[in-house]
Amino acid sequence: MSAPSKAWAEIIEEEEAKKVVSSFVYPLIGLCGMTTFIGAFIGKGMSAEVFQVALTQCCAVAVSLFGGYFLAVDLLKSLAWKWLKIDIPRDTMLVFVGYSMVVIFVLNIFSALFAIMILRWILQIYTIVVAFEGGRRLLQLKEEKQSSFAVLATIIILLCPSIIGFVFNKLNYL
Repeated sequence: MSAPSKAWAEIIEEEEAKKVVSSFVYPLIGLCGMTTFIGAFIGKGMSAEVFQVALTQCCAVAVSLFGGYFLAVDLLKSLAWKWLKIDIPRDTMLVFVGYSMVVIFVLNIFSALFAIMILRWILQIYTIVVAFEGGRRLLQLKEEKQSSFAVLATIIILLCPSIIGFVFNKLNYL
């Protein structure tokens, strides 16, 4: 996260990069869910009501990140095809979105345990740096398309989990 250019170079060199879903995304989604569950108990004690809220929040985080990840992959793959006229393989897009979501994963983990909501919204903007470097190195986009693709990718990567989480929470409290 601190050196996206170097990290993308290492990701490209690794042969295991294609296993991003099972070795990176799923464990981090699980960790986000677990910290959300634990964080729900901080300062509230242990009761059946708090346990139910903790489980609901844990599920909301897991569903939003899981669904948001795959929705972002499909949207960005379609965007690349329609806008850039390049067919990026799904495996490559899984790697791009998975590693571009690292900022979201880390912020979810920390915000579940500490009150950093305002800081969380500000720090999510760093996703654009990660997406820019991923577009440049992994996707090998033309220089004139790198910045605009990074902005659109960032918006999609940030909004997809948020929208799914919003819908999940609204349906959960009907």
